[in-house]
Amino acid sequence: MTARGSGGSAAGGRRDREAPSSVPLAERMRPRNLDEVAGQGHLLGAGAPLRTLLEAGRPPSMVFWGPPGVGKTTIARLVAQHVEARFLTLSAVLAGVKEIREATQEAKQALEGLHPQRTVLFVDEIHRFNKGQQDALLPFVEDGTVVLIGATTENPSFELNSALLSRLRVFVLRALDEEAILLLLRRALVDPERGLGEPADALPESWLQRMAEAADGDARRSLILLETAVELWRAENRAGTPKKADDALLERLLGRGFRRFDKQGENFYDQISALHKSVRGSDPDAALYWFARMLDGGVDPGYVARRLVRMAVEDIGLADPRAQQLCLDGWDTFERLGSPEGELALAQAVVYLAVAPKSNAVYTAYNTVRALVERTGTLEVPMHIRNAPTKLMKDLGYNQGYRYDHDEDGAVAVGQQFLPDALVGSEFYAPTSRGLEAKIGDKLAQLRAAKRGAGK
Repeated sequence: MTARGSGGSAAGGRRDREAPSSVPLAERMRPRNLDEVAGQGHLLGAGAPLRTLLEAGRPPSMVFWGPPGVGKTTIARLVAQHVEARFLTLSAVLAGVKEIREATQEAKQALEGLHPQRTVLFVDEIHRFNKGQQDALLPFVEDGTVVLIGATTENPSFELNSALLSRLRVFVLRALDEEAILLLLRRALVDPERGLGEPADALPESWLQRMAEAADGDARRSLILLETAVELWRAENRAGTPKKADDALLERLLGRGFRRFDKQGENFYDQISALHKSVRGSDPDAALYWFARMLDGGVDPGYVARRLVRMAVEDIGLADPRAQQLCLDGWDTFERLGSPEGELALAQAVVYLAVAPKSNAVYTAYNTVRALVERTGTLEVPMHIRNAPTKLMKDLGYNQGYRYDHDEDGAVAVGQQFLPDALVGSEFYAPTSRGLEAKIGDKLAQLRAAKRGAGK
């Protein structure tokens, strides 16, 4: 990359090619038509659902759901452009019912004017609208006054009320892969009109690859990185002959890697789910990966520790009771050591859970009994196992006929009833044949067989 010239462009009436534009690179490089949109071919490619609707001239009201920097706002603008509609925009952070009414009134006037024109009303961060604000949009979506396009990074099924959601098509936008971002960076680097206007080899290819990786699927972030890198490079080489690309400069720019991870958002719960399912599926490699991803994204390791204990009791249970204790020990070790040393104890628990024998028998039995209790209500405790601390209670038959198990052969009073009369014979716990629970199952089978024999 050549050094910036020292001559003033104003005196000669000529703008220096390298003078920074007042408009950020990410804004200048916005796609100008649907074909320039990167990474969303599943929606906008030939024959894809959204493209087909637009080609027919019938854009539905819709929600674009996806991570930051994938083109939600840009595509909304291009939808309006493609169908020759007016484009109005509201920010859910700033707008209230008053602004919604003003926008819809403007749209109604445009639709009923001398030259009728549809209006695309774009609501950024639509998940931030409360129920009243969402309800205010309903009649105008229903009667076609506006084509509503909402953008959100959150799951619409959680954040939008059902009345509004039922009237919208949900289109999922994907994070851009590294190849798509690389193509975008290369184009932005050399584009003389909207980009940086530099030679293709101005920056090492390895730099572009690192930026694509650091962007983590976010096109806007990748362009910010590129623009900053070029500005830093120009600044360092302004006074003299350009030096060889210094990787230290790139490291200063990138700093610590960024990952898509929102402690209250969809990625948060997706990654917890991925960790839990990897443990349940006995895949220690995947479990470790998701554990590391969560820590890398900034999750509280103490939260992960609590979830690991839940996995131990829900998915391993009595197949290996040591799993629960190992998780508690790992949690305690983390509390004592802190990060990053204590994270190794949690990683050890993750691996142990993944390779341990699995059983959800207690979890299933407990849920079954909970449902049964809710359904059957207050059943009486059998008289012979009631507590009898007073003479009156003994006279009424409380505890009468109770057999003390330790006085019986094998310390089991075979055939003694413990369930309410209406539930006699019910069996809820079904041990698996895995781990320690296999031995528990053998013992339980003997006890139940003896009980059934005594009953006969």
